[in-house]
Amino acid sequence: MIRGDRRVFAQIFRVGALVALTQSSGFASAFSFERDTFAFQNATVLKYKNGVPFLRARSNSDDPPNRYTRRCFVMTRTVMQFRKFARFDPRGAPLDDRQLAARVRTVAHRAPWRESLPENQRVVFPGYANLREMSKARARVLQENIGSGFLTYFRPSNARMFFQHSQKYQERTHANLDAALARGDMFVGYLSTYPRLSINHAVLFYAGKPSRSGSEIEHYLVYDPNHAEAPRELTWSPRKSAFSYQKDIDFVGGFVRVYQAYGKWLQ
Repeated sequence: MIRGDRRVFAQIFRVGALVALTQSSGFASAFSFERDTFAFQNATVLKYKNGVPFLRARSNSDDPPNRYTRRCFVMTRTVMQFRKFARFDPRGAPLDDRQLAARVRTVAHRAPWRESLPENQRVVFPGYANLREMSKARARVLQENIGSGFLTYFRPSNARMFFQHSQKYQERTHANLDAALARGDMFVGYLSTYPRLSINHAVLFYAGKPSRSGSEIEHYLVYDPNHAEAPRELTWSPRKSAFSYQKDIDFVGGFVRVYQAYGKWLQ
């Protein structure tokens, strides 16, 4: 199959995937940023200026507090786990800290690539309507029990950033992303620009976004743990076979490589 044919096939698959996504009754089609993400946010250890990292205490008023750090992998993974394995009962009485911590750990210890559980088998969190509401009221309990950020530095699949740089690998990643969304799943993406160090981060893809008329650029909505206030946007260019992430206070914006995380064991 020549490159032009692959692009046509990819566009056809993309349209079909988005139609399936909007029609699906799976959990990802109903994902709500305002309901299904954390009210607190992660902060980077390093400060960035024009894409260059350096150590400096945060002082700007628009910077997030630099207290809860290095948890982007942990937070994206846990959001996926709560969507698959937990449910909320706002009519019940809230649990005390010890009981809540135990239930949070039960959810966080379940492999995120497993199939979502039926409602009657899920871990129940009474007293709250959703994850955002609970994480706003009980942030400390959640932060202390969803996992260590330090350990994510030793994930075996992080090594891909050193040698998986080809466009073909990114094309396969893009195809896997569309397939995950089409079947009503979510997709954790590890973002890297290695050997540059302008970004080293994880986000959660949860929906495709209709492309602008006449544009080949494909748009995705992502939950970025560094931004509790609103979704972020990541794009795919079929012509360049490359992803691009929007600019913010920590990232200069533009080209990124995406590697799937938590899609299977050791990933």
